[in-house]
Amino acid sequence: MGSNYRAACRARSPAEFCAKLGIVEEEADESVFWMELLVEAGLIKQSRLADLLQEANEIVAMVVASIKTARARRSR
Repeated sequence: MGSNYRAACRARSPAEFCAKLGIVEEEADESVFWMELLVEAGLIKQSRLADLLQEANEIVAMVVASIKTARARRSR
């Protein structure tokens, strides 16, 4: 996620910025998926991942909000 976010910050256009943030969203959501899968498979207790899952979900929400803001600014 971090390297993709850095690439988004170096985007050459608003469209490229939004596209790269979309990749960040996908990567963050995929991280949530894998953590949830570990818990559901019984490999890790929910309590051990609770803080990380919360943080990852917050990152997804922030990135989605950033994408919406960037798209709204782009369409002005």
